[in-house]
Amino acid sequence: MKHLAILGSTGSIGTSCLDVVRAHREHLTIEGLTAHRNWELLARQCDEFRPRQVALGDASLAEDCPRNRFPGVPLGFGQRGIEEIASSPHVDFVVSSIVGAAGLRGTWAAVECGKTIGLANKETLVVAGPLMTQRLRESGATLIPIDSEHNAVFQALQCGRREHVRRIILTASGGPFRGYARTQLERVTPESALTHPTWNMGRKITIDSATMMNKALEVIEARWLFDLDVDQIDVVIHPQSIVHSMVEFNDGSVIAQMSPPDMRLPIQYALTYPERAPGITPRLNFGEAQTLEFIPPDRELFPALDLGFEVARRGGTCGAVLNAANEIAVSRFLDGDLTFVDIPRVCRDVLDSHDFDPRPTLDELFRQDRWARQETLQWKP
Repeated sequence: MKHLAILGSTGSIGTSCLDVVRAHREHLTIEGLTAHRNWELLARQCDEFRPRQVALGDASLAEDCPRNRFPGVPLGFGQRGIEEIASSPHVDFVVSSIVGAAGLRGTWAAVECGKTIGLANKETLVVAGPLMTQRLRESGATLIPIDSEHNAVFQALQCGRREHVRRIILTASGGPFRGYARTQLERVTPESALTHPTWNMGRKITIDSATMMNKALEVIEARWLFDLDVDQIDVVIHPQSIVHSMVEFNDGSVIAQMSPPDMRLPIQYALTYPERAPGITPRLNFGEAQTLEFIPPDRELFPALDLGFEVARRGGTCGAVLNAANEIAVSRFLDGDLTFVDIPRVCRDVLDSHDFDPRPTLDELFRQDRWARQETLQWKP
């Protein structure tokens, strides 16, 4: 039996995790759940899964949240409440699915306690890759990726030795604007950018997919997660979202992980690893004709991708700054305050103007995060 805490249980990853738990209650049990503000859904999840403790990340809800909706369950608030659940002695597997840099501290708390972490919060390694990987070695904690692309690489790596890996190839759907002209991108609206062709995701990650910033962040994450040189990471557009990523070995063999696009499959693999339990997701139908396309990305049209490779090479404070600038830029775009093409522009400007530190402490990374957010809020086209 694995005893789980889900950080971000009301989001798209968190609710998919609970689908997996429902299907495998004989192997998985819930000890802790956290949400940001959605206490209504969190309360319903408590009624069903009966965790030992829950928390709301928004500390301002401490006065207003009706505690009688959580009978017999300790209810924490703010970052401290999240960290208490992540480090609970009753928990051995922590799903880190809080969106953005806000998920870093909870992941760090789990790592400090030597737990196994199912990582869906890519910002943990984007912001603090070197520090996190060092702390993992020291504490004995384990990271298992949940993002479909990194989980696919993780699965494919089981087919060979790490020293025989030539490169990994991360696939990208291309988002809703693949093939657009520059003039068309300048007229993109938030409504059109939120319509993803193959995946059903949260608002922020859907915009990141449209700009290809999501793939940029995945490049940075892969560099630390798999201990690769940046030159060993490639990206290819695959509109069908059937091949979730690939590993090429030094003999020329390419191992791909394939399945219909459904996050519950990589989540289940992470939760049940090293076992494979019966799946709850749709299967590929090879009785129907299908076409799989692989197309080089247009880096001029989607400059965010080059930012990811640059930041993966430079390291230091660059990941914290890029991630923070992008989070605020996406928020401003959704509010109608920036255009779609402004998102990579402001990220480039803020990254270029920050005070680079090649070996920052965790406190310095958070300071740079705050600085980059303020700079992005003040940026004007």
